[in-house]
Amino acid sequence: MTWWCTGIRWKHSAPAIGWYGKERGERASALVYGQRLAFVARGERCCLGVRRAGKRTPCPASATVPGRGGSAQCPECARLDRSFSVAADTNAADPRTYRVYLAWFGDGMVKVGITAEERGSARLLEQGAMSWTWLGRGPLMAARRTEELLRAALGVPDRIGYARKRAVRAHLPGAPERAREVTELHGRAAALAGWPESLERLGCEVTDHAAVFGTDGWEGLPDPDRVIAEMVADGAVVGRLVGAAGPDLHFADGLVVDTRLLAGWELAVPGEGAVTSVPVARIPAAAAPRAGQDGLF
Repeated sequence: MTWWCTGIRWKHSAPAIGWYGKERGERASALVYGQRLAFVARGERCCLGVRRAGKRTPCPASATVPGRGGSAQCPECARLDRSFSVAADTNAADPRTYRVYLAWFGDGMVKVGITAEERGSARLLEQGAMSWTWLGRGPLMAARRTEELLRAALGVPDRIGYARKRAVRAHLPGAPERAREVTELHGRAAALAGWPESLERLGCEVTDHAAVFGTDGWEGLPDPDRVIAEMVADGAVVGRLVGAAGPDLHFADGLVVDTRLLAGWELAVPGEGAVTSVPVARIPAAAAPRAGQDGLF
């Protein structure tokens, strides 16, 4: 029975690689910083279907998907997925309680967003937020209106591209400085008029993810200088894991593995002496923060 990779999973504030097998469900393999990782892609990259409420519906067409895409879904499954998506504003009737948050990714890179309360901090880990705090909690539409209010009033985006996040991750200031910008913006947000009455405001309690991501370890993160551009059949990835943030795995040699590109592949153990042989792209040196964003968060 084949197990297909589903990318990174943040379980109990720790990274793991997820797997899916038809009629066998899902499982995860815990990742440990310092361990050697080695895997090779087999066969073709397959659509992973649609996952909702912890259950996955297989792709009815058993479609294949391109190796460079960030999503392991065919167009049909992607459309179905978005038809129930809060992020795409196609599920306004969601009855769950939502939370509004501020997340910090680097100097000048702060965003506002919402997440279902039942998910806890999982969304912040998935995005690679280094420091963050809650702002409020309430019904979905009240949380969405608050997000839009704060985005406009504070001049912060609701999305920041992964490329920008990974470029600065190895050169972040200390925890007090990371928390300061979040605390200041929380204070400015709390002083604004126009919050929906149905949204309960929450005090500022900054959480820092440096220890979780491995950026404050004895090694720290090396300068990321290249990232895998795609997985290809019989292409291998080999290296020592030193950190992880969002969908990214950081290797000791400066390679970054975007695990979204692993999703949909059957991964096997390569032969002895294997080295990284998949296409990679160079990562430019960290630059000063700039306005706007590129790509999906």
